[in-house]
Amino acid sequence: MQALIFWAVVGVTVSGGSCFSPPVVNISLDVPAEQRWEPLLKIFDKDFLRKAAAEVIDTTVPKWVHTAVSPIVKALEKYVPQPYAGEIRGMASCCQSDISDIVLLNFAYEVSAFCTSIVAQNAKGNIYHGRNLDYPHDVLKNLTIDIRFIKNGQVAYTGTSFAGYVGLWTGQSAKKFTVSGDQRDKGHWWENVISAFLLKSSPVSWLVRETLAEATDFQDAVMRLAKVPIITDVYYIVGGVQKNEGVVITRDRSGPADIWPLDWNMGQWYLVETNYDHWLPTPKWDDRRDVAMKALNTTGQTNINMHSLYQVLSVAPVCNSITVYTTVMSAATPDEYKTVVRETCEESF
Repeated sequence: MQALIFWAVVGVTVSGGSCFSPPVVNISLDVPAEQRWEPLLKIFDKDFLRKAAAEVIDTTVPKWVHTAVSPIVKALEKYVPQPYAGEIRGMASCCQSDISDIVLLNFAYEVSAFCTSIVAQNAKGNIYHGRNLDYPHDVLKNLTIDIRFIKNGQVAYTGTSFAGYVGLWTGQSAKKFTVSGDQRDKGHWWENVISAFLLKSSPVSWLVRETLAEATDFQDAVMRLAKVPIITDVYYIVGGVQKNEGVVITRDRSGPADIWPLDWNMGQWYLVETNYDHWLPTPKWDDRRDVAMKALNTTGQTNINMHSLYQVLSVAPVCNSITVYTTVMSAATPDEYKTVVRETCEESF
C-alpha cells in the first residue's frame, strides 16, 4: 500500500518554478559538537526550522514512535554515540526545539527516502556519480543544504543534507570516493529502527558520514559500508577515482546481501540503483530503473560526464514531483560537486 501511494504521488512530472542551488554551510569539526550547527542560524529562521520539523514529523512518524523513542531521549548518550548525541543536543538548543523533536526528525529522514543513484564510467575511465533524492515534502526543498565539514582549516568531506539532520545520504571525500544511500524497503521499518537503535546499531546515514570522515580510499569505504551493522536495510552506492571503482552494496542490517561492481571488461559501464534489489524485476508501477538505463544507453559511454549524467537524472519519472534535489559528483574532480534543488525536471544543468 505504501508503494502504491508513493507512485500515485510521483507519477506527475514536476513543473513550474525555477531550480536553484542550495546554500553552502561550513561546519567545523574542530569546535565542540554542541556548537557545530550554529551556522544554520545565519541562513534559517528558528521558527521556520521548528515548523518545518513539525510538518515532517507529523506526516511521517507514527504516533506510537513518540513514546517508543522516549528512552533514547532521556538517556541520549547511552543510545547515541558521540559526536551525534552532542550535535543533536546542540541542534535542539540553537533552534530552541524540544530534543525529542530533533531525534524524531532524524529518525524520519532515516527511513523514508525514495531515490535513484547512478555510478558510471566513461570511455576514458573517469567515474561519475549522480543521485536524485525523492521525499514527499515540499518544505525540504527550502531546507536542503550543501555542507563542507572543516577540520584543521581544510575541507575534510562534503555532503548534501537537510537543516536539522546530522546524517548524510549524499557525500564526497575528495580524491577518494563518492557515496549515496537509497532506501531498501523491507517492511516494518519503524519496528526495525527502534529495536535496532536500542541495540546500538548505526543509522544508515551516520555510517555514510563516518565513512566519509575515516575511510582512506574507495576499497576502505566499500568494506566499511558493507560490514558495519546498521539499523535498517539500505543500498549504498559508491564511486571511486580509478577504472572500475563503482559498486552497489545491498545491505541487510547485519551485513552485505550482495555486492554489485562495475565491470568494464564485461560491458558493465554503469550501475543504476533505485529502491529494489537489482537482481529482481522492478514493480510495474515504478519504471525509474528502466528509464534511467535507457537514457544512459542513448547517451553512450563516450558522452558520459557531469552534464550528461544530470540530464539522465532529469528524465521523467527518474525526476518526478517529489524529487527534492539532484547531486552530481566525481571524487577525481571534487570542485565540480554540484547540487540542484528541483522545482522542475526540465531545466538545464
